[in-house]
Amino acid sequence: MSLFDELKRRKVFKVGAGYLVVAWLVVQAASIGFPAFDAPPWALRIFILVIFLGFPISLVFAWAFDVTPEGLKAEKGIRGSKSFLLIAAGLAALAFAWYFKGQPAYLDAAAPTSATAGSAAAAAEASKPSAPISKKSIAVLPFVNMSADKDQDYFSDGIAEEILNALAQVKDLKVAGRTSSFQFKGKSDDLRAVGQALGVAHILEGSVRKQGDKVRITAQLIQTDSGFHMWSESYDGDLKDVFELQETIARSITDKLQVILQGDQVKQLVEAPTKNTEAYTLYLQATQVFNRRDGVRFPAAIGQLEQALRLDPNFARAHSRLAAVQAVAANYDPAVHDSAAKAVEEHARLATKLDPRLAEPHAALGALYTRQRRFVKAFDTLQRALALDANDVTANFWYATLSCTTGYLAKCDADLGRVLEIDPMMPNALSWRGREYVRTGDLAKAELLLRRSEDAGLAHAGLSLGVLADARGNKAEAERYWALGNRPFLDDFPAGSAEIIAHGIYSDATTAKAKAIEVIDNYLATKPETVSAVAINALMRLGQAKRALLLAERGITSNEAILLNPLWDNDGRSVRTIPEFAGFARAIGLADLWDKRGPPDLCKKNAKGDYVCH
Repeated sequence: MSLFDELKRRKVFKVGAGYLVVAWLVVQAASIGFPAFDAPPWALRIFILVIFLGFPISLVFAWAFDVTPEGLKAEKGIRGSKSFLLIAAGLAALAFAWYFKGQPAYLDAAAPTSATAGSAAAAAEASKPSAPISKKSIAVLPFVNMSADKDQDYFSDGIAEEILNALAQVKDLKVAGRTSSFQFKGKSDDLRAVGQALGVAHILEGSVRKQGDKVRITAQLIQTDSGFHMWSESYDGDLKDVFELQETIARSITDKLQVILQGDQVKQLVEAPTKNTEAYTLYLQATQVFNRRDGVRFPAAIGQLEQALRLDPNFARAHSRLAAVQAVAANYDPAVHDSAAKAVEEHARLATKLDPRLAEPHAALGALYTRQRRFVKAFDTLQRALALDANDVTANFWYATLSCTTGYLAKCDADLGRVLEIDPMMPNALSWRGREYVRTGDLAKAELLLRRSEDAGLAHAGLSLGVLADARGNKAEAERYWALGNRPFLDDFPAGSAEIIAHGIYSDATTAKAKAIEVIDNYLATKPETVSAVAINALMRLGQAKRALLLAERGITSNEAILLNPLWDNDGRSVRTIPEFAGFARAIGLADLWDKRGPPDLCKKNAKGDYVCH
């Protein structure tokens, strides 16, 4: 009798099929029941593993024993035993291999249970290598606004952000970046999935109720692997006591996590930036606009900070935040470039004089110098910001994008990796890093990061998604994303211009390209004071590279990143390799930077002192 017939005779197939059906039902029940009783994630995994290991064992018992009226009896004359045992051992080995292949590097991480946290975890995984989660790590989620006035979100957000900033200064504690933590505002994600997405072992969440001058803050500290509430407390006080309440909460956390405080932190974690509560409220309102990069509301935010400084001229952080807002204001309204530049210089200088420890004023100056094409000074100034606070995410991001736009591509990748280590779900950083993955040909990782930036609501996510679609040869999708991503930067153009230009770039039709160039020519005929970077970039893509470089040499464009970053993309080779590029690089200050810091990754200096790129 063959082995197959023997397996049928001993009912091995029947037992195996029955076991699988019952096992599937049991696992389904356990996957519902275990979380309901707050069982730790590893408990369900061990349970499933035991079920899997029982499968080959059940087959061995079916082979070796038979059920008779007299009970369980061993089979006699076992034929093919060695062959069957080898098969059973193989099944067990496959079960082990299948299980461990699908596990993360650390077994105590909860699997994402929501689309938001799941995509975030995938993006974080693509942006940096997996590492065990430190027990001394925390994310501060935005506090819920429980006030009767629903417009008080800026206040509850501000309370959470102040606590986050205070904890971020503790050297013994890893704190998830603000942008990443605040991605979960208003969402009911499983905290275990949030912990995995942010790479933290603990989460602080809470609520704020503000009525007149009275404030109640409720906070609770939760372990992300088990959902266990380590600590929960409510605090009442007047608005003037808000910094003392924040101090109490921050100190309770450091006590629970047993972190080591150093220097002045032993006495105080949260410093009162101003004694004027109205000035502080205005600062929080403006900060909310800045954090969202809500360019339309930048004038209102600037007005709020100016009013805060009239109430308290020595409010260093208000000077610092005003410098930061003004540093990026011209990206949304090029007409304010000159006035914004003066404001950045003035308020950054005052902020550093009032509080030399602040990194943000130096970062704001670095962003301004980048826009002014003073690249050498921009690098030096941003390095000064990072020397003051190596974890300042804004300074790290602006430093990284400066490396990207000036051609230091390996450094660009490393610097963006550092940003995502601090703030793993920062939408703009995900977009920039995803674009770098496109350039290096890792399109799968690129899509993970770029889709996450799109899901997070990044207004210009289409800029990089279009590059990805183009790399895959999907011209129709690339055209759609180009129009979508560039539309916010084409306010000076007639409606529909983004679609016409995009069609000209990605269409093979000569008439489509001519129509796109006509739209740009009509715009340039208006003699704009600040030329649109989108128009220059489009001319590069439409086969008019020389003309585009000459336009860029005339002066600062509406958005220097849109001008410079595409030069280093794979499609940018048609621009950076023409003879005129060397003169362009010298004219706008890139060559001066390369002379000091060395050539960029794709260029080298020839005997004439010009930079030749490939």
